[in-house]
Amino acid sequence: MEDTWLARAKRLLALAETGQHFTTDPFDRERYDEIAGMARAMLADLGRVPLSQIEMTMPAHTGGYATPSIDIRAAVIRNGGILLVRERSDGLWAMPGGFADIGSSPAENIEREVLEEAGLRVTAQTLYAVRHKARHPYPPDPRDFYKLFFLCSPLDAATPIPGPETSEAAFFAPDALPDLSRTRNLEKDIYAAFQANGKSPSPAKFD
Repeated sequence: MEDTWLARAKRLLALAETGQHFTTDPFDRERYDEIAGMARAMLADLGRVPLSQIEMTMPAHTGGYATPSIDIRAAVIRNGGILLVRERSDGLWAMPGGFADIGSSPAENIEREVLEEAGLRVTAQTLYAVRHKARHPYPPDPRDFYKLFFLCSPLDAATPIPGPETSEAAFFAPDALPDLSRTRNLEKDIYAAFQANGKSPSPAKFD
């Protein structure tokens, strides 16, 4: 569960950004700008990182109502193993996925991510979990995310190959997982995929 002060700082920033978009009063805009700046400074203090790092990972809101970002992950299971890719950015392993791109459906997004990161053609079959990242033991994050986890079926028996953002791609048994990129996925995300695999479709677990 996310630290209470981190959750409050993120919520304060979201309220300020929403106010920046909807206000028509120049004095209110100045106040919202100041509140947004204070919230980013609080996030920097809580994360013990430079303010510039917060501003880089959380650029100024471009307009509209401030909402969580969407992260999607694919569980591709074959012969008792799950597909994981080694991220070039941190050298750790994760289910293929990333930010959802605007203009594509969730299924299109995740199928493309698997192809780009592991060279495998898959079809999205079942949404098995929707998690609010802040409610689970992922490392603290100044951004707010909903994480969507899909069971995907491979369309052929091709061997996985890494893509531009990954250095390796392979299948792993659930009792022999490599070091995971815990900002992207936890062991329980993978175990939940094995529990859902092969069963008749059931409602996704959600927060």
